[in-house]
Amino acid sequence: MRRQLLPLSLLALALAACTPAPDRDAAPTDTAPAPATAGTGAAPAPTDADDNLNAVLWVQRSVEYKATLLSLFRAAADHLDAAIAEPNWDALVPDERDNADTFSSLPPAVIMDIDETVLDNSPYQARLIADGEEYDEVSWAEWVAERKAEPVPGVVDFARAATERGVTVLYISNRAQHLNEATLANLRDKGLPVKDESVFLGLGTHVPGCEQHGSEKLCRRRVAGRDYRVIMQFGDQIGDFVQVVANTAEARDGLLEAYGDWFGERWWMLPNPTYGSWEPAEFNNAWDQPREQRRAAKRDALQLAR
Repeated sequence: MRRQLLPLSLLALALAACTPAPDRDAAPTDTAPAPATAGTGAAPAPTDADDNLNAVLWVQRSVEYKATLLSLFRAAADHLDAAIAEPNWDALVPDERDNADTFSSLPPAVIMDIDETVLDNSPYQARLIADGEEYDEVSWAEWVAERKAEPVPGVVDFARAATERGVTVLYISNRAQHLNEATLANLRDKGLPVKDESVFLGLGTHVPGCEQHGSEKLCRRRVAGRDYRVIMQFGDQIGDFVQVVANTAEARDGLLEAYGDWFGERWWMLPNPTYGSWEPAEFNNAWDQPREQRRAAKRDALQLAR
């Protein structure tokens, strides 16, 4: 993750699934919010409606969110044996596989994004809403250092089922490499398998022979494929699975059209309405715009009933 009360008008409800926080894969810098502190009373309510209120509340409180994730991870577990048994089963796209002729002999692994795929950071999102702030790297690093993120529903059982079958769990995350100690401790504390430090491929990981551009995960998927037969990938962004060359709505739709058959077998997408690269695609990825200007672009992107 790098890794975003209501006067409830109809417009605010329509925008509930949007977020003011940047995609953790490409975050701008803002001033750090003052995190809410237990026992000091509630933070003053912001005067403006927050686009992210309903999204974070849905993640934290709805049974529908929990049921969706339980269904997804149980279905993925049901596919494990078939994926392991088929030597040519590969969850990396051909362009990201350096060893197409020999990968079938490699040990199996699954690639998992961390934030909103393995660990739930909605308490951090809730702090931002309560304080009227947006994501920034300082407050995010402070949250990671707390090591309080809980596993999302169903992920621990799936990860255990995978490791019991000899499948290594790899974590390819856009948490920066300097956050690896706190991240791995959080994962271990919550019952997630961590074979050793090599399973965490954070932002800044050096990959020989591959030049990383920004927060793109291409190089890290490629290096994972050099050592493992990747049988499944899990994430909450399309960029967790395949390279996004241009973050536009049209290009993203094209990736779904090209690889739609992979979902539900090799690729497993988790819902995340709180932030993501889908949002800046609607305002030309220009996070330096004022919040209201970004919000106006999102309003213009709404498809109205006619």
